[in-house]
Amino acid sequence: MGGVFVFHGKDAFLRADYTQQLRLKLEDAHGEIETIHFDGTRDLFADVLDECRSFGLMQQHKLVVVETADQLVKGDGRPLLERYAQAPVEGATLVLRCDTWHKGNVDKLITASGGEVHKCDGLAPNEAAAWAVKRAKEHHGTTLQREAAMLLVDRVGQLGRIDSELAKLAVDAPKAGITREMVAEAVGMTREEEVWSIQAMILGAGPEQLLTQLRTILDNSKQDQSVVTLWACMDLCRKLHTASQALAQGQNPASVAGTLKLWGPSRDAIMNAARRLHPAQAGRLLSLAVEADRKTKSGLGRADRLLERLTLQIAGGTR
Repeated sequence: MGGVFVFHGKDAFLRADYTQQLRLKLEDAHGEIETIHFDGTRDLFADVLDECRSFGLMQQHKLVVVETADQLVKGDGRPLLERYAQAPVEGATLVLRCDTWHKGNVDKLITASGGEVHKCDGLAPNEAAAWAVKRAKEHHGTTLQREAAMLLVDRVGQLGRIDSELAKLAVDAPKAGITREMVAEAVGMTREEEVWSIQAMILGAGPEQLLTQLRTILDNSKQDQSVVTLWACMDLCRKLHTASQALAQGQNPASVAGTLKLWGPSRDAIMNAARRLHPAQAGRLLSLAVEADRKTKSGLGRADRLLERLTLQIAGGTR
Protein backbone atom coordinates (compact mmCIF):
# COMPACT_ATOMS: atom_id res chain seq x y z
CA MET A 1 0.00 0.00 0.00
CA GLY A 2 1.41 3.35 -1.03
CA GLY A 3 0.41 6.29 -3.20
CA VAL A 4 -0.40 9.93 -2.62
CA PHE A 5 -3.05 11.21 -0.21
CA VAL A 6 -4.24 14.81 0.02
CA PHE A 7 -6.05 16.01 3.15
CA HIS A 8 -7.02 19.65 2.65
CA GLY A 9 -9.33 22.10 4.41
CA LYS A 10 -9.63 24.35 7.44
CA ASP A 11 -10.26 21.59 10.01
CA ALA A 12 -6.77 20.63 11.23
CA PHE A 13 -8.18 17.97 13.54
CA LEU A 14 -9.95 16.22 10.67
CA ARG A 15 -6.75 16.33 8.61
CA ALA A 16 -4.88 14.72 11.50
CA ASP A 17 -7.65 12.15 11.98
CA TYR A 18 -7.52 11.10 8.33
CA THR A 19 -3.76 10.78 8.65
CA GLN A 20 -4.08 8.60 11.74
CA GLN A 21 -6.60 6.33 10.01
CA LEU A 22 -4.20 5.97 7.10
CA ARG A 23 -1.32 5.24 9.50
CA LEU A 24 -3.29 2.38 11.09
CA LYS A 25 -4.02 0.87 7.68
CA LEU A 26 -0.35 1.09 6.76
CA GLU A 27 0.66 -0.62 10.02
CA ASP A 28 -1.80 -3.43 9.32
CA ALA A 29 -0.32 -3.87 5.87
CA HIS A 30 3.39 -3.33 6.58
CA GLY A 31 3.93 -3.62 10.34
CA GLU A 32 6.00 -0.89 11.91
CA ILE A 33 6.38 2.18 9.68
CA GLU A 34 8.74 5.14 9.63
CA THR A 35 7.24 8.64 9.66
CA ILE A 36 9.05 11.64 8.16
CA HIS A 37 7.71 15.20 8.32
CA PHE A 38 8.36 18.10 5.95
CA ASP A 39 7.30 21.74 6.01
CA GLY A 40 6.07 23.20 2.73
CA THR A 41 7.13 26.71 3.73
CA ARG A 42 10.82 25.84 3.95
CA ASP A 43 11.54 22.41 2.39
CA LEU A 44 11.98 21.69 -1.31
CA PHE A 45 9.58 19.37 -3.09
CA ALA A 46 12.51 17.63 -4.73
CA ASP A 47 13.80 16.69 -1.24
CA VAL A 48 10.35 15.32 -0.34
CA LEU A 49 10.26 13.11 -3.43
CA ASP A 50 13.87 11.99 -2.89
CA GLU A 51 12.86 10.86 0.60
CA CYS A 52 9.94 8.89 -0.84
CA ARG A 53 12.21 7.14 -3.36
CA SER A 54 15.11 6.38 -1.02
CA PHE A 55 15.35 3.22 1.07
CA GLY A 56 16.09 3.21 4.79
CA LEU A 57 18.41 0.76 6.55
CA MET A 58 15.49 -1.10 8.13
CA GLN A 59 13.54 -1.29 4.87
CA GLN A 60 10.43 -0.03 6.66
CA HIS A 61 7.50 1.45 4.81
CA LYS A 62 7.64 5.25 4.97
CA LEU A 63 4.84 7.66 5.75
CA VAL A 64 6.01 11.03 4.41
CA VAL A 65 3.84 13.88 5.68
CA VAL A 66 4.09 17.40 4.24
CA GLU A 67 2.46 20.30 6.10
CA THR A 68 1.39 23.43 4.19
CA ALA A 69 1.78 21.34 1.06
CA ASP A 70 0.04 23.88 -1.15
CA GLN A 71 3.21 25.98 -0.97
CA LEU A 72 5.16 23.16 -2.62
CA VAL A 73 2.56 22.12 -5.17
CA LYS A 74 2.51 25.35 -7.14
CA GLY A 75 4.51 26.63 -10.04
CA ASP A 76 7.27 24.14 -10.89
CA GLY A 77 6.17 21.84 -8.07
CA ARG A 78 2.89 20.78 -9.68
CA PRO A 79 4.49 19.00 -12.69
CA LEU A 80 6.75 17.15 -10.22
CA LEU A 81 3.73 15.94 -8.29
CA GLU A 82 1.89 14.95 -11.47
CA ARG A 83 4.83 12.82 -12.63
CA TYR A 84 5.21 11.21 -9.21
CA ALA A 85 1.45 10.56 -8.86
CA GLN A 86 1.48 8.56 -12.10
CA ALA A 87 4.01 6.09 -10.66
CA PRO A 88 4.36 6.42 -6.86
CA VAL A 89 6.93 4.15 -5.23
CA GLU A 90 5.60 1.14 -3.34
CA GLY A 91 7.78 1.67 -0.30
CA ALA A 92 6.34 5.05 0.68
CA THR A 93 3.03 6.81 1.20
CA LEU A 94 3.02 10.55 0.60
CA VAL A 95 0.52 12.66 2.56
CA LEU A 96 -0.01 16.29 1.58
CA ARG A 97 -1.83 18.40 4.20
CA CYS A 98 -2.90 22.02 3.73
CA ASP A 99 -5.71 24.52 4.23
CA THR A 100 -6.17 25.27 0.53
CA TRP A 101 -5.95 22.90 -2.42
CA HIS A 102 -6.41 23.83 -6.08
CA LYS A 103 -8.07 20.98 -7.90
CA GLY A 104 -6.85 19.89 -11.31
CA ASN A 105 -5.60 17.00 -13.37
CA VAL A 106 -3.34 15.91 -10.52
CA ASP A 107 -6.39 14.82 -8.49
CA LYS A 108 -7.34 12.31 -11.19
CA LEU A 109 -3.76 11.04 -11.36
CA ILE A 110 -3.68 10.58 -7.57
CA THR A 111 -6.92 8.58 -7.41
CA ALA A 112 -6.04 6.56 -10.52
CA SER A 113 -2.87 5.29 -8.81
CA GLY A 114 -4.65 4.27 -5.61
CA GLY A 115 -4.41 7.51 -3.64
CA GLU A 116 -7.19 9.70 -2.25
CA VAL A 117 -8.13 13.36 -1.96
CA HIS A 118 -10.26 14.37 1.05
CA LYS A 119 -11.74 17.75 1.90
CA CYS A 120 -11.50 18.56 5.62
CA ASP A 121 -13.71 21.60 6.12
CA GLY A 122 -15.70 20.14 8.98
CA LEU A 123 -18.96 18.20 8.91
CA ALA A 124 -22.62 19.11 8.81
CA PRO A 125 -24.33 18.78 12.23
CA ASN A 126 -25.88 15.37 11.48
CA GLU A 127 -22.58 14.09 10.10
CA ALA A 128 -20.66 15.47 13.09
CA ALA A 129 -23.10 13.77 15.48
CA ALA A 130 -22.64 10.43 13.67
CA TRP A 131 -18.88 10.94 13.79
CA ALA A 132 -19.05 11.62 17.53
CA VAL A 133 -21.07 8.44 18.16
CA LYS A 134 -18.52 6.39 16.25
CA ARG A 135 -15.58 8.18 17.88
CA ALA A 136 -16.95 7.54 21.38
CA LYS A 137 -17.19 3.82 20.69
CA GLU A 138 -13.96 3.26 18.79
CA HIS A 139 -11.60 5.63 20.63
CA HIS A 140 -13.09 6.21 24.07
CA GLY A 141 -14.66 2.84 24.84
CA THR A 142 -18.15 4.11 25.55
CA THR A 143 -21.44 4.72 23.81
CA LEU A 144 -22.82 8.15 23.03
CA GLN A 145 -26.56 8.50 22.73
CA ARG A 146 -27.77 10.22 19.58
CA GLU A 147 -29.49 13.05 21.49
CA ALA A 148 -26.31 13.57 23.50
CA ALA A 149 -24.27 13.70 20.30
CA MET A 150 -26.50 16.37 18.77
CA LEU A 151 -26.29 18.52 21.91
CA LEU A 152 -22.51 18.08 22.01
CA VAL A 153 -22.27 19.27 18.40
CA ASP A 154 -24.48 22.27 19.20
CA ARG A 155 -22.45 23.17 22.27
CA VAL A 156 -18.95 22.61 20.90
CA GLY A 157 -18.99 22.44 17.08
CA GLN A 158 -15.39 21.69 16.12
CA LEU A 159 -14.38 18.04 15.91
CA GLY A 160 -11.21 18.55 17.93
CA ARG A 161 -13.16 20.02 20.82
CA ILE A 162 -15.84 17.34 20.51
CA ASP A 163 -13.16 14.68 20.86
CA SER A 164 -11.68 16.46 23.87
CA GLU A 165 -15.08 16.64 25.58
CA LEU A 166 -15.73 12.98 24.78
CA ALA A 167 -12.48 12.01 26.48
CA LYS A 168 -13.56 13.80 29.67
CA LEU A 169 -17.13 12.48 29.57
CA ALA A 170 -15.98 8.90 28.98
CA VAL A 171 -14.09 8.82 32.30
CA ASP A 172 -17.29 8.85 34.37
CA ALA A 173 -19.68 7.40 31.81
CA PRO A 174 -21.98 4.64 33.15
CA LYS A 175 -22.62 1.37 31.29
CA ALA A 176 -25.57 3.00 29.54
CA GLY A 177 -23.12 5.45 27.97
CA ILE A 178 -23.04 9.22 27.72
CA THR A 179 -26.50 10.74 28.00
CA ARG A 180 -27.88 14.09 26.95
CA GLU A 181 -28.15 15.08 30.61
CA MET A 182 -24.44 14.40 31.11
CA VAL A 183 -23.55 16.62 28.16
CA ALA A 184 -25.90 19.39 29.31
CA GLU A 185 -24.33 19.37 32.77
CA ALA A 186 -20.67 18.98 31.85
CA VAL A 187 -20.27 20.89 28.59
CA GLY A 188 -20.70 24.65 28.72
CA MET A 189 -22.92 26.54 26.32
CA THR A 190 -21.43 28.38 23.39
CA ARG A 191 -21.39 32.16 23.52
CA GLU A 192 -24.28 32.25 21.03
CA GLU A 193 -26.36 29.96 23.26
CA GLU A 194 -25.53 32.04 26.33
CA VAL A 195 -26.56 35.25 24.60
CA TRP A 196 -29.83 33.83 23.29
CA SER A 197 -30.74 32.28 26.67
CA ILE A 198 -30.39 35.75 28.24
CA GLN A 199 -32.37 37.41 25.47
CA ALA A 200 -35.11 34.76 25.69
CA MET A 201 -35.31 35.38 29.44
CA ILE A 202 -35.76 39.14 28.91
CA LEU A 203 -38.43 38.68 26.25
CA GLY A 204 -40.35 35.94 28.02
CA ALA A 205 -40.12 36.27 31.80
CA GLY A 206 -42.27 38.43 34.07
CA PRO A 207 -40.64 41.13 36.23
CA GLU A 208 -40.13 39.01 39.37
CA GLN A 209 -39.04 35.95 37.45
CA LEU A 210 -36.71 38.08 35.32
CA LEU A 211 -34.93 39.53 38.34
CA THR A 212 -34.66 36.11 39.98
CA GLN A 213 -33.17 34.52 36.86
CA LEU A 214 -30.84 37.46 36.31
CA ARG A 215 -29.57 37.19 39.87
CA THR A 216 -28.98 33.46 39.34
CA ILE A 217 -26.92 34.18 36.23
CA LEU A 218 -24.83 36.86 37.90
CA ASP A 219 -24.30 35.15 41.28
CA ASN A 220 -24.02 31.44 40.50
CA SER A 221 -21.25 31.42 37.92
CA LYS A 222 -17.53 30.98 38.39
CA GLN A 223 -16.93 33.74 35.84
CA ASP A 224 -18.17 37.32 35.74
CA GLN A 225 -21.34 37.15 33.65
CA SER A 226 -22.10 40.87 33.69
CA VAL A 227 -20.12 41.47 30.48
CA VAL A 228 -21.89 38.81 28.40
CA THR A 229 -25.26 39.80 29.91
CA LEU A 230 -24.76 43.44 28.98
CA TRP A 231 -23.61 42.43 25.50
CA ALA A 232 -26.76 40.30 25.13
CA CYS A 233 -28.87 43.34 26.07
CA MET A 234 -27.02 45.56 23.58
CA ASP A 235 -27.37 42.97 20.82
CA LEU A 236 -31.08 42.51 21.53
CA CYS A 237 -31.78 46.25 21.51
CA ARG A 238 -29.84 46.70 18.27
CA LYS A 239 -31.81 43.93 16.57
CA LEU A 240 -35.13 45.23 17.88
CA HIS A 241 -34.32 48.73 16.67
CA THR A 242 -33.32 47.58 13.19
CA ALA A 243 -36.28 45.20 12.86
CA SER A 244 -38.88 47.70 14.10
CA GLN A 245 -37.67 50.35 11.64
CA ALA A 246 -37.67 47.87 8.73
CA LEU A 247 -41.14 46.54 9.55
CA ALA A 248 -42.51 50.08 9.89
CA GLN A 249 -41.20 50.76 6.37
CA GLY A 250 -43.11 47.73 5.06
CA GLN A 251 -40.13 45.47 4.42
CA ASN A 252 -40.63 41.72 4.17
CA PRO A 253 -40.33 40.14 7.67
CA ALA A 254 -38.46 37.10 6.32
CA SER A 255 -35.89 39.35 4.62
CA VAL A 256 -35.49 41.41 7.77
CA ALA A 257 -34.91 38.27 9.85
CA GLY A 258 -32.39 37.03 7.30
CA THR A 259 -30.48 40.30 7.34
CA LEU A 260 -30.25 40.12 11.14
CA LYS A 261 -29.23 36.44 10.94
CA LEU A 262 -32.18 35.33 13.05
CA TRP A 263 -33.40 31.76 12.90
CA GLY A 264 -35.31 29.25 15.01
CA PRO A 265 -36.92 30.40 18.27
CA SER A 266 -34.88 33.62 18.39
CA ARG A 267 -36.28 34.73 15.02
CA ASP A 268 -39.91 34.42 16.10
CA ALA A 269 -39.39 35.95 19.56
CA ILE A 270 -37.39 38.97 18.38
CA MET A 271 -39.54 39.63 15.31
CA ASN A 272 -42.75 39.44 17.36
CA ALA A 273 -41.30 41.87 19.90
CA ALA A 274 -40.21 44.22 17.10
CA ARG A 275 -43.76 44.28 15.73
CA ARG A 276 -44.99 45.55 19.08
CA LEU A 277 -42.39 48.31 19.23
CA HIS A 278 -42.61 51.72 17.60
CA PRO A 279 -39.22 52.58 16.04
CA ALA A 280 -38.89 55.58 18.36
CA GLN A 281 -39.43 53.35 21.39
CA ALA A 282 -36.92 50.83 20.05
CA GLY A 283 -34.43 53.65 19.59
CA ARG A 284 -34.94 54.70 23.21
CA LEU A 285 -34.21 51.15 24.42
CA LEU A 286 -31.03 51.09 22.36
CA SER A 287 -29.98 54.42 23.89
CA LEU A 288 -30.61 53.03 27.38
CA ALA A 289 -28.43 50.01 26.61
CA VAL A 290 -25.62 52.23 25.28
CA GLU A 291 -25.83 54.40 28.38
CA ALA A 292 -25.71 51.36 30.69
CA ASP A 293 -22.65 50.12 28.81
CA ARG A 294 -20.98 53.53 29.19
CA LYS A 295 -21.66 53.67 32.93
CA THR A 296 -20.42 50.13 33.47
CA LYS A 297 -17.15 50.77 31.65
CA SER A 298 -16.68 54.09 33.44
CA GLY A 299 -17.36 52.63 36.88
CA LEU A 300 -20.33 54.94 37.41
CA GLY A 301 -22.56 52.30 38.94
CA ARG A 302 -22.78 48.69 40.03
CA ALA A 303 -23.07 46.41 37.04
CA ASP A 304 -25.74 44.23 38.65
CA ARG A 305 -27.98 47.21 39.47
CA LEU A 306 -27.53 48.67 36.00
CA LEU A 307 -28.45 45.32 34.45
CA GLU A 308 -31.50 44.89 36.66
CA ARG A 309 -32.81 48.28 35.56
CA LEU A 310 -31.93 47.76 31.88
CA THR A 311 -33.45 44.29 31.57
CA LEU A 312 -36.68 45.48 33.21
CA GLN A 313 -36.83 48.44 30.83
CA ILE A 314 -36.33 46.20 27.79
CA ALA A 315 -38.85 43.66 29.02
CA GLY A 316 -41.43 46.35 29.77
CA GLY A 317 -40.93 48.04 26.41
CA THR A 318 -41.47 44.84 24.41
CA ARG A 319 -44.67 43.68 26.14
